[in-house]
Amino acid sequence: QVVLEESGGGLVRSGGSLRLSCVGLGVIFRISKMQWYRQSPGKGRELVASLGSDGVAEYEYDVKGRFTIYKDSDRNKLFLQMTNLKPEDTGVYHCKSFGFAQWGQGTQVTVSS
Repeated sequence: QVVLEESGGGLVRSGGSLRLSCVGLGVIFRISKMQWYRQSPGKGRELVASLGSDGVAEYEYDVKGRFTIYKDSDRNKLFLQMTNLKPEDTGVYHCKSFGFAQWGQGTQVTVSS
């Protein structure tokens, strides 16, 4: 069974930074394609960033250059470093392992203008 737990969200002002963390059980981050999704008010979940097992990262257009996805494979943890945050980044952020259906509870990020 895959269990994912996100943390690190909070309330920040526009231009601020946050680092989100995700710890997982039942999935080996080292060999998995890991993803961060965001669910904004009134919208469905959208893919923000992904990190392949080969280390190749991909980003949604609006966060490219501001967000960095990376992982600590020894600790089976996934991170999302977010800088220059904007109000439109507000939402609940979830990590996910590609190919598995399970979602964590997410962590709330709120960016004030």
